Amino acid sequence: MTSVDDTDYAYRTARPEDVEALHALDGSFTTGTVFRVTATEEGFTLREIPVDPSVRKVFPPRDADDAEGLATGDDGDSRTFVAVGADGRPVGFAAVSYAPWNRRLTVEDIEVAPAHRGRGVGRALMGHAVDFARERGAGHLWLEVTNLNAPAIHAYRRMGFRFCGLDTALYDGTPASGEQALCMAMPLR
Repeated sequence: MTSVDDTDYAYRTARPEDVEALHALDGSFTTGTVFRVTATEEGFTLREIPVDPSVRKVFPPRDADDAEGLATGDDGDSRTFVAVGADGRPVGFAAVSYAPWNRRLTVEDIEVAPAHRGRGVGRALMGHAVDFARERGAGHLWLEVTNLNAPAIHAYRRMGFRFCGLDTALYDGTPASGEQALCMAMPLR
């Protein structure tokens, strides 16, 4: 158990019985700032700007067939780490996958229930991802985040991630059309 802000959390690998609770987690966020992306032929720049009113992003619900990133048990190069609250229910998870060809551990998804944010749960889950990356021999961790999710971007930067790319087309044709995908990486030493 890890104690953070007087709340106990246990961290473990996801089990098949966790899938429904993980799908039900609220991954929404509200932010008063977003990152404006200016892309040119030579690269891109980011500038954090205030927004009024605040942006609230609610992700579409997952269905039972949407198992993206929710590997349970020992699935070779994919793993989902779960944070469990004092009541025994999952309060967050980090789903990761390792690609040997480029020694990259991709953070497919990381979510912490709103009531448990700001308590170190996301950092602890990312710590488990880092440990798994080192076990696999990864050279770095990589993730993608929407330019609207300033709270997550700030958290990732505090964890050691840096911007490494931009995908302006990733969300085309989805409910997130118009947003840009920011790529971030963290080298493993």
